[in-house]
Amino acid sequence: MTSLAYAMGSMPGGTGAAGGGDWGFIITMVVIFVIFYFLMIRPQQKKQKELKAMLNNLAYGDTVITTGGIYGKVTGLADAVITLEIADKVRIKVSRSAIGTITQKAGAPAPKE
Repeated sequence: MTSLAYAMGSMPGGTGAAGGGDWGFIITMVVIFVIFYFLMIRPQQKKQKELKAMLNNLAYGDTVITTGGIYGKVTGLADAVITLEIADKVRIKVSRSAIGTITQKAGAPAPKE
């Protein structure tokens, strides 16, 4: 009778201890988290820092592109609002966070196309 009990404990559906199964699961979860951190979280944080630095370094005369695709020249700066000149005597106000990229810094030579 005892040999039957030992045999049932070693079956996949039995209640026998899975040698180190809990530690294997924990190590696997840690490895997956580390992979996610270096492939997804860290690059996103780096990109956010670069975007924040770019927005803080905006200056009068910079040529920018908004996230909506509007090209303009910075003519006014405030804490949260930037005034862009998109044509002669045509100015719009956009949120600072709506600036996507700086295409030309003020005083820099025009890029070759």
